[in-house]
Amino acid sequence: MAVTIGAKAPDFMVNTTRGPISMSEYKGKWVILFSHPADFTPVCTTEFMEFAKRYENFKDLNVELIGLSVDSLQSHIEWLKDIKEKFDVEIPYPVIADINKEVAREYNLIDEKAGNTVRGVFIIDPDQKVRWMIYYPAETGRNIDEILRSLKALQVNWNNKLATPVNWKPGEKGIVPPPSTLEDAYKRINEGNKAWYLKYQGT
Repeated sequence: MAVTIGAKAPDFMVNTTRGPISMSEYKGKWVILFSHPADFTPVCTTEFMEFAKRYENFKDLNVELIGLSVDSLQSHIEWLKDIKEKFDVEIPYPVIADINKEVAREYNLIDEKAGNTVRGVFIIDPDQKVRWMIYYPAETGRNIDEILRSLKALQVNWNNKLATPVNWKPGEKGIVPPPSTLEDAYKRINEGNKAWYLKYQGT
């Protein structure tokens, strides 16, 4: 059964490059779980380095990063060592060795035909519900700025109960939930809103 937005994130207990972890131990924090097709591949290498370079940005937002592929733990270790040696970038977050494809299947991250993981990203909230997901084709690198923007938008909703409009950027106004009564709808019109169903508020 595929994971859907709003569903509880499937729990797991797995081996990673930083020791055993479980999803449940991250309760109370935001989590970004992202998968990559294979170790020692060019697009994935650029992504892993960029996630590492932006690691403190994520930590400042109470976010934990977790990488995943169906490669072995030894392969992950050798690849991360190579990134450090060749590009002087330390990968500070755990990478799951999902050799049995159990986690990948739980999160609908397997390309069954190719036998490897697809390029997917999940944002999971402190209650461990899936709030956002996106899949990229193997040949297209992820946009870390957009992942951060989406995360911040979700946190605006989490903290202030506001939605965010098209092309929203951090610091811009959010959207108040629509009125639940006719009286409230007329109240908005009387307050000068152009449309009773659209009201902005500072974040």
